Amino acid sequence: MFTPRDQNPALAAGLILLATAFIAGTTLLAKALGTGALGPALPALQISHGRFLFAFFVISTAVAVLRPRMLRPHWGLHVGRTGFGWAGVTLMFASVAYIPLSDATAISFLNPVLAMMLAIPLLGEKVGPVRWSAAAIALIGAVILLRPTPESFQPAALLALGAACVMGMELIFIKRLSGREGPLQILFINNAIGLTIATIAVWPVWQAPLPLQWVALAGIGVLMACAQACFVNGMARADASFVAPFSYATLVFATIYDVIWFAAFPDAVSILGAVVILSGAALLAWREAQLARRRRRAELAPLPSGAQAATKPDRTERRP
Repeated sequence: MFTPRDQNPALAAGLILLATAFIAGTTLLAKALGTGALGPALPALQISHGRFLFAFFVISTAVAVLRPRMLRPHWGLHVGRTGFGWAGVTLMFASVAYIPLSDATAISFLNPVLAMMLAIPLLGEKVGPVRWSAAAIALIGAVILLRPTPESFQPAALLALGAACVMGMELIFIKRLSGREGPLQILFINNAIGLTIATIAVWPVWQAPLPLQWVALAGIGVLMACAQACFVNGMARADASFVAPFSYATLVFATIYDVIWFAAFPDAVSILGAVVILSGAALLAWREAQLARRRRRAELAPLPSGAQAATKPDRTERRP
């Protein structure tokens, strides 16, 4: 049986913020590799393979040192989660070679919105008007970032949109997997399966990287492993509704990195689209927090006296 971590909201917030800085760093390195800034451009499949390869080395080392107790894994959930996660990472790395990091990152915040919509048929969840409104707002922001006019339409933004869709599906599997196993076990199995998938997929397009590209690939893997460790441990130490807003800092870090390394300043359309998407995501996070509080109050509320009497065993002795 997995024992939950002690709750520490301040530590959870710090871990999530650190994870966002690491995640934005992986997209920065992926853009450098995909645009030829560090040598001949590498295909997205090879970049994602490097991400899983070096992340697996880091996490395997942690497992060997810490020797956590491994529980029996739910292989179906792990395979589903990792398959969609690998596809989402690959599409994300492909998109940042063509569009600004800020745009790709903003579109990725559609993940929880799309996961909410997928949870209706897959998990049987009911969605009210507030959450539908949040979804509509976020989708409008995505349309703005796609720039749907003949002069400014960005086809590569569809790659980021595709990444958001499959990562939304990944969140469904993460939701079903949460609480079943320890964080380190989840990370180890996730990266082991991901490395297997990525190795098979990269075989037809693999090309020998330059030494500096090897360093960047290793950096992506190490940063992603650190980000996953921070994120999983942060989520384990506070309610998801509390830590969710801190994940939006990824957009801030991605914008800063893009400005520093590629001199790519976000234009008015990028800022507007990002603000609209974040508004929808924030409304959804607020609504989820409201629903979570209601569920906790319902669980802690005392039963009516009649119900209490009905639940107590009858200990009255009956004598003939």
